[in-house]
Amino acid sequence: MTGRERRLVTIGSVAAGAMLVYWMVSGPSSGPKAMTEPVESVERTEKRLDTLRKAAAKLPATEEISKKVAAELAQREKGLIQADTAAQAQARLLQILREVARNQKPPLDIRQTELGQAASFGDSYGQVGISITTDCSTAQLVNFIAYLSVQPELIATEEIRFGNGNPKTKTVPVRLTVTAIVPRKLVPERKTTVTF
Repeated sequence: MTGRERRLVTIGSVAAGAMLVYWMVSGPSSGPKAMTEPVESVERTEKRLDTLRKAAAKLPATEEISKKVAAELAQREKGLIQADTAAQAQARLLQILREVARNQKPPLDIRQTELGQAASFGDSYGQVGISITTDCSTAQLVNFIAYLSVQPELIATEEIRFGNGNPKTKTVPVRLTVTAIVPRKLVPERKTTVTF
């Protein structure tokens, strides 16, 4: 080692020793952390833990009940006419009415149809309606309504109007209004008016 290197090593070791002494005397720069009081007491935390344990113990039973209710609701709502719009739901209802009329012996001839407006049905559902006009005998009308009642969709006869019968053909002009239950989202929200 040269003289210069020896001096550099000596000065470096003295400087490192001085820094170590300074650090030990003054302590770490951050200093010791002050102790803080706990926000909650031990008793309060134990009570909360006990409440959470009781709730956790009830959770499997609650989940099982929730699954049963959801399955029962799905079974009941299976009869809803599912569609993206109220017009599509009415088209499906009209298709069902025409199918049932075509399957009658003899087939019913639906002469005229009139679409009603979608309306709310309770708080959770809506309803769409169609009025049809046909000429048929009383027995044909009874059979038609009976076949409608056994359809898987939730369909009901809302109104029946009879015209003057034809004694030669023994038929009666009938205007029948049928409604079906649909999801609530298909019913437009009514705007309320403010009166002064």
